[in-house]
Amino acid sequence: MDEKTQELRDIFTSVTDGEETVTESQEDTRGSLEKDERTVEERLERVVARMRERYGFETPLSDGELIAVAKGFYDDRTDAELAADLGVDEADVFEARMALHLVSEADADEVDLVAIRARDEDDATLAAEYDVSEAQIRRYRRVAAAKDESRAANDRYRDEFDSILGDSELASRMATDVREDGLEDATEGMETDVSF
Repeated sequence: MDEKTQELRDIFTSVTDGEETVTESQEDTRGSLEKDERTVEERLERVVARMRERYGFETPLSDGELIAVAKGFYDDRTDAELAADLGVDEADVFEARMALHLVSEADADEVDLVAIRARDEDDATLAAEYDVSEAQIRRYRRVAAAKDESRAANDRYRDEFDSILGDSELASRMATDVREDGLEDATEGMETDVSF
């Protein structure tokens, strides 16, 4: 051993209380699709808090209720169903979804949002032209505004919701598939026509 190596060895043994070797025990951990240590709830709370801070949106819904709206959106629940569960108006759920950039295809499937967005006419004029109510025109304009706001943020928040809620659903579905495939493999070739 040269002098430098001996010095390093002496420093090491003094720091490790005289131990000549250091080994760290390893444990087998199960894989996960989600690398983030925080729970789904904590991650959602963080996204909602950041959006509130950035956009300053006002809603009568609490952060917990906003999270319930996001989860419901990913579970394909309607605004009416979510409103009934939360005990709030359906319009509040719709506004919450728009504030969270959670726009579905069904929100504006009957109209060209690009055309609505570019028009300066009042709601009554557009309602007559598209043969819908003024309330529907206001809704379409709100959907277009939410899409614009999301696009301006490079769909960052929508992507985060996709990652959090989409991954948890995917992980659950994959775990179910693995269990089913394992059972299928274990029983493959077994005689199933057994009479008692």
